[in-house]
Amino acid sequence: MNVEVKEIDGVLTGMLNGRLDTAAAEQCREDLKPLFETSGKALALDCTNLEFISSSGLRIFLELLKKATRDGGSLKVLNPNDDVRNIFQLIGFAKRFSL
Repeated sequence: MNVEVKEIDGVLTGMLNGRLDTAAAEQCREDLKPLFETSGKALALDCTNLEFISSSGLRIFLELLKKATRDGGSLKVLNPNDDVRNIFQLIGFAKRFSL
């Protein structure tokens, strides 16, 4: 799992690449620390190259969404593949996240 954080058009974006499984979750959360430390801004997670997400990865998405909205910001999930989109729909995240 590789994570890169960039500011794109004023939106702090975490670019996720690879498999976000239990083994990678702790490092992913650490790599996304700039997003967790930002208040009141638009945030995004770019899932263009995210191949897989486990429950540990989903927990990171949910934690970041709660923190962003609590602080007056927002979080968008960009470009999820069909597998990731289906997981979001099955567990009800499609209603909570802007996909």
